[in-house]
Amino acid sequence: MNILILHGPNLNLLGERDPEIYGKTTLDEINAELQKKADSLSVPVRIFQSNHEGSLIDHIHRERKWGDALIINPGAFTHYSYALRDAIEAFSKPTIEVHLSDIMKREEFRKHSVLDGLKNVRRITGRGAEGYYEALRSLTIK
Repeated sequence: MNILILHGPNLNLLGERDPEIYGKTTLDEINAELQKKADSLSVPVRIFQSNHEGSLIDHIHRERKWGDALIINPGAFTHYSYALRDAIEAFSKPTIEVHLSDIMKREEFRKHSVLDGLKNVRRITGRGAEGYYEALRSLTIK
């Protein structure tokens, strides 16, 4: 199983931006741990981060034949990017939407995800960096 891992806008600032909400772990640290865990499971991963909606969409399109599953933290695109939603729907393979904080316990606008209702998507929220690792484990359980 090949797993594509995407990080959306502002996640490159993890460890600096609002550490009381998002934690002190940097994106590089999360990615290194994801790679380590993937290696131990003998699962190939490709990891990508962008602050640009179109870049994330292009990456999903480009990797759609390689990837068997997707882990994505869409960041703020969660709440309004129907274009990203369409790309994930077209990907049509198991997808886990990850959020470091519990979006249901935050500002009102954060409680809505445009990915709601997609058959291939489930969500992990409020588990910090552990949410990514949980997503990886759950996709590799046979």
